[in-house]
Amino acid sequence: MYWLYKSLNLAACSFISGRKIKEAERIDWLARAQILSNFSKIKHVIIIPTYQESIAKIKETIESVNAQTFPAKNIFIFIAFEEREKDAKEKSKILSAEFKNSFGGFYSTFHPDTPHEIKGKSSNQAYAGREAEKILIGKNLIDIDYSTISSVDADSIFDKQFFAYLSYKFLSAPNPYYLFWQSANVTYNNFWQVPSFIRIISFFGSLWRISLLVQGLRLIPNSVYSLSFKLLKDVGYWDTDVIPEDYRIFFKAFFKTGGKVSVEPIFLKTSMDSPKSKTYFRSLLNKYQQERRWSWGISDDAIYLKWWLTVKEAPFFKKTYIVGNVILDHVLWPVNWYIITISANLIVFLNPVFTRTSLGYNLPRMSGFILTLCLFALFVLIYVDFDMRSKRYQGASKFRQFIFPLEFVLMPISGFFLSSLPALVSHLQLIIGKRLEYKVTDKS
Repeated sequence: MYWLYKSLNLAACSFISGRKIKEAERIDWLARAQILSNFSKIKHVIIIPTYQESIAKIKETIESVNAQTFPAKNIFIFIAFEEREKDAKEKSKILSAEFKNSFGGFYSTFHPDTPHEIKGKSSNQAYAGREAEKILIGKNLIDIDYSTISSVDADSIFDKQFFAYLSYKFLSAPNPYYLFWQSANVTYNNFWQVPSFIRIISFFGSLWRISLLVQGLRLIPNSVYSLSFKLLKDVGYWDTDVIPEDYRIFFKAFFKTGGKVSVEPIFLKTSMDSPKSKTYFRSLLNKYQQERRWSWGISDDAIYLKWWLTVKEAPFFKKTYIVGNVILDHVLWPVNWYIITISANLIVFLNPVFTRTSLGYNLPRMSGFILTLCLFALFVLIYVDFDMRSKRYQGASKFRQFIFPLEFVLMPISGFFLSSLPALVSHLQLIIGKRLEYKVTDKS
């Protein structure tokens, strides 16, 4: 019954959010922003952390920013390299030569390996963020009171109106200094190029992130997000001793401000890549490692609980709802697959006496019927997914798109090996006190 509720909720919220995205795509956000006071002051800083990504992949992201309706001269880009990457300086020269005159500023940072830091996106961004403060704010190139800063993965393709929409949201907010902004992060760039097992996970992941835009307090920044530069500086930038950085920076800001921080939806799509390597098996392994890293987010739940207990000024209902949902999602991540696929039959197997009761005899049939009702939600999700993947992201023949739903027979296998198992392994590794090293996801 819980899974039926979750399925119907996902279907309804993704459908509503999809309608809002379609509507937002038709609005001229630049025109709306330009009539607001202080539009000329608004600036956007973009940090693109990268390690071993190809120049071609980074260029796609930069070009999508350059194609914005918002004036590119009011956008400042920082490519955040790791100093240990041997080709970093050469990549920086190539990118700078091509884009240095396209934006208000185009910079490269080189994050050194530092003791007591965990190598990864969070520590790299923290270094780049502080460098951005020195260069832009220290030299009065931007006004921190009218600036946003965005964490952007190196495979992100923005809607052309994203920064115009973000400008409108910032300038029209009563207090933008307590806000994060989140668009629908979808994995449509290479949807038809990845193995079917990965495509199924990407299908549900994209729809889940689309649905969150209309779920109020359930919306928490993920992967690609923006916030006030002033807020980021006030809370001390990203932490350098953690792997998961998106949830961590939100909760850090939320509790440091006494619960004043919230997340506003940007009803546009930001498309990224699913893990893809040169071989079929390597692609699956990359997806497995990505899920391992994402599910490691449960390692932060202890600090969230500590803050929940100790920060009394945060509104009780708000902090309880947000922290409770995050912990519930993390705990159920490795468990859901077992509940859905084998739990009803497992109860009967473990307790043969139970099978002789009326409920025991009918339980497998009842659970099967309830899960069958979830198919109605699946039909809605297939429609929303097709509607959201505009012509730009279709990339396959009409016949292949038509037979795509047949791939859902692989759901039990895909769900186990590419979602439940990696989460279970990460959680067990955390329980026995072993660290998880950050591994860059290959998206070649």
